[in-house]
Amino acid sequence: MASDIVVYDKSTVKGGREGTRGYLSILSIVIVILLWEAMCRFGLVESLYLPAPSAILVEFTRMLLSGELLMSIWLSLKRIIWGFLLGCGMGILVGLAVGLSPVMEALIDPLLSLTYPIPKIALLPLIILWLGIGESSKVAIIAVGAFYPVCINTIAGVKGADPLLISAARSLGANRLQVIQKVVLMSALPVILAGIRLAAGMSLLLVVSAEMVAATAGIGYLILYAGDLMLTTKLMAGILVLCVLGLGSTLVLQRIERALVPWSRGR
Repeated sequence: MASDIVVYDKSTVKGGREGTRGYLSILSIVIVILLWEAMCRFGLVESLYLPAPSAILVEFTRMLLSGELLMSIWLSLKRIIWGFLLGCGMGILVGLAVGLSPVMEALIDPLLSLTYPIPKIALLPLIILWLGIGESSKVAIIAVGAFYPVCINTIAGVKGADPLLISAARSLGANRLQVIQKVVLMSALPVILAGIRLAAGMSLLLVVSAEMVAATAGIGYLILYAGDLMLTTKLMAGILVLCVLGLGSTLVLQRIERALVPWSRGR
């Protein structure tokens, strides 16, 4: 008796699972928002302490249409982009130097171990003393925060390159530069990109902290100002902006990662 052979397409099964997880993630957020709204509607929570999602959305729209929110977002984004690019660039360069050179590792690795545990926002007063209270100090503190995760991940990625692949490339006639470009960097790229994603989150955190301490505009200043005046709905609208920026940066970096390292999609 012949039996039918059923062949499953792995990509279809995986796509179905990812789609199910996506729906469940959205469902969990919707449930939390509905419960939150219901608690506020029935008076279980005072609006002064936690306004309803609908009220936050109305305030968010009002601030957006008035231009107040767009100006704050633009100022914060400008600081984040400059600091993020500077910190990531320096992190990759230093990480490559340390990972590829035992001499540089002996010189720099102890300094990284010594300074990494310091909360970066604690350096802000010193940076303000050096650079003043203008834009330079805010960009610098973001760059410092973005530097460490990228640098450490770059070192780990370079050192984690498969020795067998390196030996194979050398046996095929590749010189040192070609081995670094084609084997070491390609092997380290997923780890470096993971560090860049961590740096994006750190940049968002530090710009808010810096703007709360030394700014008269930006999302951080807006949140602090609203909190001082007990404008809770406006404060939550500012936090909503941070959520959107964080989600947006994650999605953009994920797309970049998929484009640069397509071979890691199946992991």
